Amino acid sequence: MARQGPACAGGWKRFHLKIVAANAPVSWGVMEVDGFSQHISPAAFLDELTSAGYTGTELGPYGYLPTDAESLRRELDSRSLTLMSAFVPLRLKDPGADLETVRQTGKLLAALGAQHIVLADAMWPEREAAAGRVPECAYHLKLEDWSTVAANIARAMELAAPLELRSVFHHHAGTYIETPDEIAHLLDLTPIGLCLDTGHFVLGGGDPVDAVRQYGARVEYLHFKDVDAARLADCRKRELGFLDAVRAGVFCPLGKGCVRFPELLTELDKIGYNGWAVVEQDVDLNAGAALSPLESAIASRRFLRDTLGI
Repeated sequence: MARQGPACAGGWKRFHLKIVAANAPVSWGVMEVDGFSQHISPAAFLDELTSAGYTGTELGPYGYLPTDAESLRRELDSRSLTLMSAFVPLRLKDPGADLETVRQTGKLLAALGAQHIVLADAMWPEREAAAGRVPECAYHLKLEDWSTVAANIARAMELAAPLELRSVFHHHAGTYIETPDEIAHLLDLTPIGLCLDTGHFVLGGGDPVDAVRQYGARVEYLHFKDVDAARLADCRKRELGFLDAVRAGVFCPLGKGCVRFPELLTELDKIGYNGWAVVEQDVDLNAGAALSPLESAIASRRFLRDTLGI
């Protein structure tokens, strides 16, 4: 069904895309990095996510939410929430990388009716330290590394396919596949769909609006994240790594940063995108912030509703 989009000079633009808003544990400081941030309890996280107006969640690090399918189903159903996917980082440049987490996580996702699994390269210390400044660093994948990455992704997709899960790739800052050029090369080498993370694409040196124009229907899943341009420039100047940039507040509520979301929706409408948009604002609860995760989630939800019509 067509609906109103953001206001423009000629009045209200009509969009035909269907985007449903979700959020994720990372917006409450729950990340796959041991000891990175204090953790809110799973029940409190789900309660706050629901009260902020979201209808879906990602799984977060395996073991944060219940891993027993029926227990997790009860927690989600009691709040009318949908589980859409899970972020699964893998050591992709390691020959014979351990991919058991794909099978393990995939089984739980499939049992809950999820349709996607989000694969990513793991963060590596040398690249985490250079996040947002990759062209200046000395660490890049070699030709043989790319062959290994492609082989490991093919293996991971083979594990997900029998579970009827679509594999999409997340270009995470602090990994060996962060920049637009690295993303383009990966998509040339593999048939995997793209999980476009608007914030990480900016950190990697690109414009997510251009990404949709370039990759079109390869964009199968969305992470909506905004970036404070002034803080990003400061983080680059101070040569902060990814985790320190998160602590410095490089990510902000939607609409408060430099991502051009109205233009992004225009491009998504052109490719007929229909699916979830997972709001993420990577934070460290130990660092302190002007807004609590709940307040930030509410602010982002308000922007989606009032400005984008989502």
